[in-house]
Parts: sequence; C-alpha cells; structure tokens
Amino acid sequence: MAFLDNLLVIGKESFLADMLKASPVAEDFRIHFCRTGEDVLASIREHSIRIALLDFEELQKDLLGLLRKIKKFDPLLHVLVIGGPLHPEEVMEWIYKGATDYLAKPLEIETIHESLKKAAEKRDLRRETYRLEKKLEKKYAFQGMISRNPDMLEIFGLIENIAKYFTSVLITGETGTGKEMVARAIHDLSGVANQKLVVCDCASIPESLFESELFGYVRGAFTGADRNKRGLLEEGHEGTIFLDEIGDVPLPVQAKLLRVLETRQFRPLGSNEVKYVNIRIIAASNRDLTAAIKQGAFREDLYHRLNRVEIHLPPLRERSEDIPLLVRHFLHSSNRAFAKSIKGLSRGVQKLFLRYHWPGNIRELENVLQSAMLVSKKDFIDVGDLPKNLRDFLPAQSRLPFIDKERLSTLEELEKDYISYLLKVTNHNLKKTAKILNISRTTLYNKLAKFKIQ
Repeated sequence: MAFLDNLLVIGKESFLADMLKASPVAEDFRIHFCRTGEDVLASIREHSIRIALLDFEELQKDLLGLLRKIKKFDPLLHVLVIGGPLHPEEVMEWIYKGATDYLAKPLEIETIHESLKKAAEKRDLRRETYRLEKKLEKKYAFQGMISRNPDMLEIFGLIENIAKYFTSVLITGETGTGKEMVARAIHDLSGVANQKLVVCDCASIPESLFESELFGYVRGAFTGADRNKRGLLEEGHEGTIFLDEIGDVPLPVQAKLLRVLETRQFRPLGSNEVKYVNIRIIAASNRDLTAAIKQGAFREDLYHRLNRVEIHLPPLRERSEDIPLLVRHFLHSSNRAFAKSIKGLSRGVQKLFLRYHWPGNIRELENVLQSAMLVSKKDFIDVGDLPKNLRDFLPAQSRLPFIDKERLSTLEELEKDYISYLLKVTNHNLKKTAKILNISRTTLYNKLAKFKIQ
C-alpha cells in the first residue's frame, strides 16, 4: 500500500488516533500517536512526520507553545488544529501563528480525511518548490554570494582566477554591495586560506591612531604606551589584510603603507627595528579614488600599487534580477534565526522591491527583510510590514504633476518624464526599462525617438 504521508496525532489521550486508525484515513496515512509530555520532536524525527494533528480542547494552554516548538523545528511541517467553533479572526490568528488549517467541530471523519489529503498535497508542492528554489540558489551561489547577473557572474570568475596569485586587489562599489564578502572569497580561495584574514575598517579609526593601529608601537613610544603592541599588518603576517574604506587613510600613513607594498618592511611606532611582513593587501573604497587623487587627498603611486586588479561591484539597482534570489536567501536564514516561517512577499512588496532604488544596496535589503519579518503577523511580508521609508516610497513621476505653477503636465509630458526617470534608475538599460514599462524594445525605441530622449 502506498501511503501519502506519516501523520502524528498529538494529545493527552489516544482517542483521536484510535478513531483515525479505524477509519479510511488509515488507508492513506501511517498514524502515530504522541502524548504532550513525551518528546514530540523526537517522534517527528523518528517517524519522518510531515503532518501533525492537534486537538485544541485536549491541549488547551499547551497548544501555542507546542505549535511554536514544532514550527521552529520544521517550518515546512503542516499542522492541523481541531477545536470548537471560532470567529474567523480567531481562526486567522492560529494561521498566523503557524497552523496550516483550523477544523471546527463537530467533524465528520470524511472532512478530516479530505483536509489531511489536501495538506499532504500542499506539503508535497511546498517541498518541491523549496527544493527547486534551493537548487536555483545553489546554482547561482559563490562563496556566500548569490547572483545571476552577468556582471556578477563575470566577477565570480575573476575572483577564482586571481585568488591564487599573491597580488594586491582594489574593490570598488557603493556601500552595502558586498566588498568585504569579495575580500573573504579571495582569501578563502587563496593558498593562505588557513592563515588569518585581518579586517581593518579605516573609516572607524581616528586619524591620530592610524599609524599605531596598522604598524603597532613599542613601549614608551608615546604617553600611555606601557607595553609593546603588534599592529594589524603584523597580525596578518603570511595571510591577508582587508583595508575597508582605504580612502580614509591619512596621507602620512599612506606613504608608510606604500613602503610596505614595495618592500614588505615597516617600523613600529617609536622603534628603530625594521620588521618584515609577508601579507596580501586587499583594499576597498566606496569613494572615487581618482577624484581624490586630483584633490590631493590620495597618493597616485599608492593607488596604482593597490590597483593591480580592480573589482567593481554594481549596485543592487543595476542587478534587479538578483532581488528574488537574495530575498529567498535572506528569508531562509532569517526564518531560522528568528524561529519564523515567512514564506514570501506579497505582490505589492515584490513590485516595490523591483522599483525601489536601494541606496544601501544588499545590506539594506537584508535589514528591511529582517525588520519586516519581526513585525509581520502573517506567513508573508506585506507592504504594511515594511519600514516607513519604503512604505512612503513613490517613483519620481508622482512628483511631476506640473510643468510650472501655471498649468498641469500633459499625458505625453508625464510619459516622457517617466521614461527619462526609468532610464536613469536602470542606468540606461533599455531591456530593463522596456520590461518595467511592459512594452517591447521596438516600442521603447519609437518612444525615445518621439520624445527625442537620448
């Protein structure tokens, strides 16, 4: 006999389980029984349970705690609750708390049987969807990063190629694009992966402490230096140092850093002893270092030494095809971290995420999702769960009702302004712009010519 699934009936008495075993339910399900005092999770694990049946009237106050315990153990496990008639809002509360369905008494055995079969079918569909999503995520995963964007896939290949060479790398890109993750990937794929990766956030170090932090100092070097202290460069000897926001390093320290790159030697503050260090330097900046060079704020020779290989990370708004992948990844990890079972996003949130400009990039997306998950009382994230700045987000065209104070814009003027706005948001990507407008590229070309948009 082919069973649909293993069913666990949880309660203080075995009456419900015995009744089901003597019914047609037993033809489709292997029925197991577990008392609340026993180890419920052990029973779920031992019998590979995918559907559980709980009697509200038997469990009473234990029900909510038990439901949370089960859903934390396996967010995909279906839990059906049987109880007395409830108001629809009370039923929805149990759904929000993790129940798959609530079956009101009195019940015919056929009703229970049909609900269990539907739950089994839903479970199979959800697990297949979950399996496919994980397969898709794995296909586009690389060293903790996820992307199917062509530029990012090219970067993944570049990281693999350069990791084995002990050369300096400069990573550029906006805040939150994942520069530290790229640095970690280079280190982890290199020949010194078993050595230390030292992370230095240059933006957080006061200017007066830069030299001592990077190069260390000896006792008596300055007031309060009562012992020798190794600098970050010495700590990373034979490994890698990641200098995040390298543009914030003061000019005098830049000169000493250049010497390290050229000679692998330096002197700790207050010392006459020259120290040798064998270390790979990976630097990152969200600033335009070439502009800083012109302003005299960054050394050109240091820039060229650091920039043996440059990796530029595109902002999230230029890789919108990655947003669904990243959302799935962050939902999965946050569900485990917060013991939640959020399944996805509402249509409204999906559209908003694809149109929002994401100034904080991937880091902002992760923070927004975590914040919304903590607020949401449902099994999906809705617009009302989002932070205020996203709820209030309006595309630029909504702020363009007037050409001037005297007259309203025409429909053609609004259309031209909206297309110009979309071109700016997509970095003049015609394919993405046409997709957002839901028109063909040929139609878009015609509109560009009509409105004389370059």
